[in-house]
Order: sequence, then C-alpha cells, then structure tokens
Amino acid sequence: MAGSGDEALYSRQLYVLGGGARRLAGAAVLVSGLRGPGAQAAAALVLAGTGRVVLHDRGAASTADRAHQFLLGESDVGRNRAEASQQALAELNPGVVVTAHTGELSEAFLASFQVVVLTEAPLEEQLRVGDFCHAQGICFIVADAKGLAGQLFCDFGERFVIDDPAEGDPVCAAVQHISQGNPGVVTYTRTEDSHGHLFCNGDLVTFSGVEGMAELNSQEPVPVRVLDASRLEIGDTSSFSPYLRGGLVSQVRLPQVHSYEPLRWALAKPKIRVATPEELPRSRSLHAAFQALHAFCGEQGRLPRPRAPADAERVLELAQSLGVQQDPLDEDVVRAFASVSAGDLCPVAAIVGALAAQEVLKAITRKFLPLDQWLYFDALECLAVEGAAQLTEEDCAPRGSRYDGQIAVFGAAFQEQLGCQKYLVVGAGAIGCELLKNFAMMGLAAGPGGDLTVTDMDTVALSNLHRQLLYRSVDISKPKSVVAAAAVRRMNPNVRVTAHQNEVGPATEPLYGDNFFRRLDGVASALDTLEARAYLESRCHRCLTPLLDSGTEGPRGNVLAMVPPVTKPLGPAGTPEDGTFPLCTLRYFPTTIQHTLQWARDEFEGLFQLPAEHINRFMEDPAFLEQLPAKKALEVLEQVLGSLWERPQDWEDCVRWARRHWQSRYHDAIAQLLHTLPPEHEASPGVPFWAGNRSCPHPLTFNPDNEEEEEERHLHLHLGAKQAAFGRVGLWTAPGCPGALPPQDTHLEYILAAARLFAQAHKVPPCNDRAAAQTILRSVVLPPFEPREGLQIPLTDEQEAQAPVDHRRLAELTQDLLQRRQELAGSEEVQVPLMEPIHFEKDNNIHMDFITAASNLRAENYGIPPADWLTSKRIAGRIVPAIITTTAAVAGLACLEVYKLVWGCQDISYYRNSNLCLSDCLLLRIQPLPPPTYRYGGREWSCWDRLELRAVGADGQEMTVQEVLDWLQRTYGWTVTMLLHDHTVLYNSEEDEETRAQQRAQRLSENLKDAGEPPRRELELLYVCEGEDAEDEDTCPPLLCSLP
Repeated sequence: MAGSGDEALYSRQLYVLGGGARRLAGAAVLVSGLRGPGAQAAAALVLAGTGRVVLHDRGAASTADRAHQFLLGESDVGRNRAEASQQALAELNPGVVVTAHTGELSEAFLASFQVVVLTEAPLEEQLRVGDFCHAQGICFIVADAKGLAGQLFCDFGERFVIDDPAEGDPVCAAVQHISQGNPGVVTYTRTEDSHGHLFCNGDLVTFSGVEGMAELNSQEPVPVRVLDASRLEIGDTSSFSPYLRGGLVSQVRLPQVHSYEPLRWALAKPKIRVATPEELPRSRSLHAAFQALHAFCGEQGRLPRPRAPADAERVLELAQSLGVQQDPLDEDVVRAFASVSAGDLCPVAAIVGALAAQEVLKAITRKFLPLDQWLYFDALECLAVEGAAQLTEEDCAPRGSRYDGQIAVFGAAFQEQLGCQKYLVVGAGAIGCELLKNFAMMGLAAGPGGDLTVTDMDTVALSNLHRQLLYRSVDISKPKSVVAAAAVRRMNPNVRVTAHQNEVGPATEPLYGDNFFRRLDGVASALDTLEARAYLESRCHRCLTPLLDSGTEGPRGNVLAMVPPVTKPLGPAGTPEDGTFPLCTLRYFPTTIQHTLQWARDEFEGLFQLPAEHINRFMEDPAFLEQLPAKKALEVLEQVLGSLWERPQDWEDCVRWARRHWQSRYHDAIAQLLHTLPPEHEASPGVPFWAGNRSCPHPLTFNPDNEEEEEERHLHLHLGAKQAAFGRVGLWTAPGCPGALPPQDTHLEYILAAARLFAQAHKVPPCNDRAAAQTILRSVVLPPFEPREGLQIPLTDEQEAQAPVDHRRLAELTQDLLQRRQELAGSEEVQVPLMEPIHFEKDNNIHMDFITAASNLRAENYGIPPADWLTSKRIAGRIVPAIITTTAAVAGLACLEVYKLVWGCQDISYYRNSNLCLSDCLLLRIQPLPPPTYRYGGREWSCWDRLELRAVGADGQEMTVQEVLDWLQRTYGWTVTMLLHDHTVLYNSEEDEETRAQQRAQRLSENLKDAGEPPRRELELLYVCEGEDAEDEDTCPPLLCSLP
C-alpha cells in the first residue's frame, strides 16, 4: 500500500489481494499509451495504491480522444497525452507518485520497472520491448482495443513465483472425528457461510490441536480425497493413537512456479485463454486479425477506414497470408473486426484496461494465476443489430466531433439517438461511478431531450476512494450523487445529469412512480443489496423498462440484461444471508470464528447500546416495562440495573468494570459451564457430550503484562516454529486459520476498548495511557469463582424459549429500579439523558478493537482459530470485498448492452449476460434466456403480457367494477368471479347478492379509498375466472387500468 496506516482506505481491496498487497507500495509500473485502455489501466493502478506509476505517450491529445479517455479536459487537446493525464491521475491518490515520460523507451529507462504495460503500440515496438523485458525478468503486458475487440498478452518471464494462486483465503475447519484406518477418514464441521465443498481432491492439509491422535499434529502437509461435504480421506492412520477430541484441519497453499514464453515466440504458437472450448476458433481468428491489422498499418500507414469494404478485404487477405491458423479462419469475424477497427469505444477500453490492470496487480502481489498468455474479447454482435448492419462508409466518416471514435462504429445518426436517451442510474458507488464515467464519454443524454438521473442516499467515505474514481478526499461526507453528477459535467458538460439523494423503494413511489419509469429508456442498477435490486427489478418489470443489473464481489462480477419483452425477467437473486445463528450455539457451543464474532456483536449491543436506550427510556417513562413480555422485561431490568449499579465516576472505574466483565465472560461463565457439564459428561451412556459440534471450552486466566509469551505459545502449538515466523504478519493472514493471530496484548486490548466504550456510554472522559491502565489492573482483586449448583443449561433454542420466568425476581428488580430512579431524578448532578447509546459502526476503530478482542478471546475459550483485525471487520461488518478492476470491467460490459438498447434491438440473440472472474482471467458472455410462457384462456401468454384498459365509462367518468367485468367478458369471453387490487377485493361472486351489487356499482378507486390506499391514476388488477382455482397465482395476465 502507498504509505502506512492505509487499512481504512484499502480495506475492501485487501480482502481481495491478501498479504501480497503490501508489495504495491514499493512497485514501479510503466504504462505506455494513454488513450482509452492505457488511461483505464493507469487509473486503476493509481487507485489501488501502486507506489510509482509512470505514464508514457509521444502523441498529442485530440478532440476524438475525449470520447474514451476520461482524464482529458477540453483544454488538454493538443497537449502530450501523458503530460495532460498526469495531474488528473495524481489527484486520484496523493499517496502514489505519478510522472510522465515523453521520450524513447530505451533499455536503460525500461530497466527501472517491475512491470511494463504497452497499450496500442505498433507490433515492432511490442517485440522490441517484449524481448528486453523477457531477458531482464520484467513482467510484460500488451493491451490493445480496436473498435469492438480487445487483446491482452502477458509474459511474466521464465520463472515467475505465484505465492497464492487461488481466490479467497485458505480454508480451515474444526475436526469432529478421525477414524483409524487406511485411509483414515476425517469428519469436520462446515462454517455457516460455506457453500459446496470446503476442500478439493488433491488439496494439501495440516492438522493442529488434535487430542488423542496427536501424531497428525507434527505431520507435513498431506493430500486429501473428498468424500462429501464434511468428510475427507487422508493417509494411513491405522497405527496412530485413537482420536479423542478437538483439532483443526487447515488447507495449505504452496507457491507455484510458472514459465512464460516471450511475445515473439507466443505470436506464432499462441496459448489462448477461453471460457469454453467453443470460443477457441473465434479467438484464434481474432489473433490473426490483430496481426493482420498491424501489417495493414505498416503497409498503408493508417487504420482501415470505417465500413470500407476494400480495406476490410485487404485485412482479411493479410490474415490469410499469415498461415498461423490452427483452425479455419472465420472470415466474417475478420471482416467485421477490420470494418470498425478505427473506432474507439469507452466500454471496450474500460474492459481491456481493467483486465490489464488486474494482471499488473497479479505481477506485483503474486496473488492469483496470471493470464497464460493471450486473451481475446469482442462484442462484434453489436454490428449485426438491425440498423447497425446497414451502415455505410459515409455514415461512419469522421465529423470532427469528440464522438468520432464511436461514430466510426455506429454512425452519426446513432450518436444523436444516444444523446436523446433518458436513463436512471441507481447507486453511485464503485459500479455507479464507472457507469457514469462511461455514459459521459459515450455522450448518453448529452443531446436534446436527454436526461440522466443518478440517485444514492450515501455519502462519500474514506474507504470509497480506492475504487470509486469520481471521488477525492475533499469529497468525504458529501452526497455521492451530487459529487458524481458534478464529475460527469466536468467530463462532458453537455450531459444533462440530475442528482437525487433518495432510495428507490416503496417509500419513494410518489417520486419514482409508474410514469417516471415508463418515460425512461433504461435503468442501470449499481445496488449492493439483494432486496433493493429485487425491488428495482419488480418496478422495471411492471413498467416494461429495460434494466441492466451489475454486481461484483472481489474479482468476480456479472451483468444481467432484462429487456422487455425479449428476455426472461431477472427474478430473485437468492435469499440474503441474515447472519443469524442459533442462540444456544452462540452462548454455549460456538465452533467457528463467525459464531464468536456474532457473539461479540451481541455483546457490544448488550453492553453499550441497549442498556443506555432502556435507561433513558425508563427515566422518561417507567411504565414502558409493563408493555414488554415478562421474559423480555426481566432481561431489560437486569441490563438497566446492572448499568446503574456500575455507574462509573472516573476512568479508573471504567477500567475496573472492564476487568470484572472480562473475568465474568472469559473465566467465570466458562468455569460455570464446565461445572454443570464437565468434560467427561455423557449425553447418553457411552456417548460423550462434548463431541461433534460441541467443542469443550476452557477458562482463560487474565494477564495484562505478558501476552507476547501467550501469543508465541499459541503460535507454536498450532504451527510450529517455521510457520510462526510467517504468522507474525497478522494483518495479512487468513481468517479462521492458524496464523490469523489476534492483536498483540489481546487481554489489555479488550480492557482498553471496553473501558473506552463504557466511559463514552456513561459520559466519562477516557484516558489512552496503557501503562496507567496496567497499573490500575494490577490493583484489582477479584473474589474467587464459586459455581452455582443446579443451574440448567438449555441445549436448544426451544429449551431456552420454554425456560420459566422468575416472576418474584422480576417484581424485586422492578421495585429496586423504581427506587433507584427516584434517587437519580432528585439529584442535581445527573445529566439527562443519563447515558449515551453507542451503535456499532464497522468503520470506527475502537468499536472494531472491542469486537476483535472480544471475539478472539471467546475463540481462545473454545479452541477456535482467531481472526485478525481486518478479517474481523469484514465478517462483523458484513463487508463485500471489492477492487477497482472488477467494477471497471463490469461497467464496460454493461455499457455494451446499452448500445443494443439504443438501437431498439428486439432480437434476443444479440444480447449478452456476462460473468467475469479476473482471478482466473475468464470472461463468459452468453445469450439471456427467453421469457417464460404459460397458457390461459385458451391461448399462450408471455410473462411480459398484460391487458390494458383505458378505464373511462360511458358517462366519461371512471369505470365501475361492473363495466370492467363486462369489458373482460366482451373482449376475452371470461366470466370473472373475483377481482382484486393487491389484497383489496373489488368483487367476489361468493358474497351475497346485496354485497355483490354494491361491489359492482362502485367505481374502481372507491374501494381503495375505503381501504386507506393512496390515490392512483393507474391500477394493476388481478382476477379469477370461472373454472379457475382461486389459489393459483400468476396464472393470468394482469389488467392495467388507466383512470381518467
């Protein structure tokens, strides 16, 4: 990372790149060529925190560059591209050194870089620089974008070491049992957030903390064979001691060494990365086409003229003459490629530049497998769309406009259509920023009648800056949508952009109603919650508005196109995980770090938020307890009284409270549990209670002075001396695995964090003197633990819920609290409100200090591998890993679908859903599914079909229910037995005659007024016809009634 203490800035990226990210601050990268792909790659590298980025270009910026190079302003036209881009890039990240170079790429100059990226360079230059870099061990990347196609090549030398080739962190699981046999079978506990198999055949694993079969703890990594989702086969365990309890099985990822061929050799014998074998012939044709294009430029001194058949045929002839094709040359692909190769499209530049930047990050961090060695991408299907296919050379000739690069592909008339578009962008986060940048470059909504609305409720935060390129540090705490809209106007003053700060949801339907959505040409979703995305999809479905839905998680991303009535609706994206666990698991039987972190979150709320809220409310209205169920009232009373009796007078009281609470949670509670259910306890005769999903805990002994020794002991116990040295990195180690250590001085860290929060809640000034806190702690003397006899431990949530309420204690506590309230109310020194509730914030370091320490101490109780501070923040804060390269590529893929929407394409074969995995450099673009159909009333209907009725009666007024029933009978021959709007019944044939008559006579909106619904000018009605089961849902097309 650039600088130190940058975890808050780069935290989302750290979750993607892991420990190798620390190498970024010392890296030097050259990006040569500052047109579209180079600008995108350079911006991503600067935002990611690369130590030094040098820009190289010998050309001058032109007006046409401004449609794909977002760093250039109008005043930069005529300046050297590298020099013109330098200041804008430097502003993206002050921690990165950004310089410009306009001279030759001499060998002496190249020798100072770890990675060299050439974009849109002549082939001769690529070969010369590639030869030098290969000989010197410099990672070399070629990235090129021509029209609707892109090319990427990587040469990382003859011996490139990849430290961590896989996505995510090495997995680790708690052992439930290990059989004696050949092979031995390991049964392990899965984590709640795991899907599929944790391990794969051939994975190497180590064991630690196993009791009984202790021979496994000292073994070197052994390969496994997966039996099912919770069992592995390992080697021969028949001679080992019988397994007793405990232990961890941990995946080991060993470094890999890969060798790459130089460009000169790889041109003739290309290794091309494809998502499916069917794509290989097309990629090989593009490989030949790019080489032929270089030959054409060398021969003619220019690129082929847009849509010039003669030039395209010459490129095809050159491709055929190369003779390097292993498959028959796809002549149509080569012609289509050549016909628009003079074009420059911002979305294509974004995709190619983002992929190139990700390969640079792989080269520096040694995380993920680099590209081996070629990747080709194209969206030539755009040229076959009706309208685009008929374009001529004249239609695509340059106009002296900033959009000439786009006109070269789609023509001047299309550019005017782009300017008239009306779009809504929901979300101005990472994807939203990239979409808005692309829209500005494309000229979307930059003409008469155009309108671009962006809405986001959020404000700019520090952690946004490394991947949301429209924001700077001066924008922190400002509304994202407002800042983003201003950035769009700077990039393209002609774009008619409006910023909103609203959620798009049920509460804002008066603002974003049916009429709003129907006037839109499209909606681009950049939301980060499944609920919000599902709502937006439902609104677009109802209003027949095209929707492009984009999402990312770490190096993975996807784009889904919903085009009424052409494609299948998006439908539910899955059930969101709510992060809840069984209460008894959290209280008594945790097995994973996720359990202990949720327990710590609950502790935070139960100590620093809820008691303060309850006390303040009780001081205002003591009767509020009477409104609670008895069990909840008892819980609240105990919280409130505990906080009142523990009220601190100064910082020393806060430290003493924290020490007592530490003892209560990490020693006494565990000692009581073991007194009630001792280690030798049996669930039934011969069946140990502490087995399977129940790990037997042990109490902790507090030590404020010598945590370093305890940490070393823990390290050597689980890893051995060799791995202990590596585990010291702490911040970068994997969650839930040995080596992912808690912070140094965990006991003291807990005391300090808890005491600070306790002081804040009680409005006591805190103190940050660690030595003073240690002095206070040494003076604390606690009574020895005395177990309670006869205490019942609920083993399930059902038993917990059925536990009887102690009504006598409830009455006593209520009386005590009323008396205490009276005393406080009469005191002149008491501040109102009495306490300050503290709500957990994942970006508050003190909050996370408490959560991390509380969780890791709990984990130590139960022998669960701890998690470092950053990992704890990710899990407890439910943070989605993110990186600029993925978001930029996904936004580019989404904008390619915008082109098709602007053409008004109604052929599903031209649309693409995209799935991207940058860790493996895989891009899969597939045709969306067609809409489902169903039969109703003797005919077939699409899920997009609906009946439309202008609900004006014979008297010119709003139709009555009877008139609607008559219309359905007359138009479709359907006899309706029930008519509904949402849950409001407008007509039901099973009612008595008088009621039916009243229902039929009412006008459509009268029933809705009676039901308290807001007035609407359009109603969506559902109905049940004779012979139809009223319980069947979604079996008939909805009826849309437009009211006068």
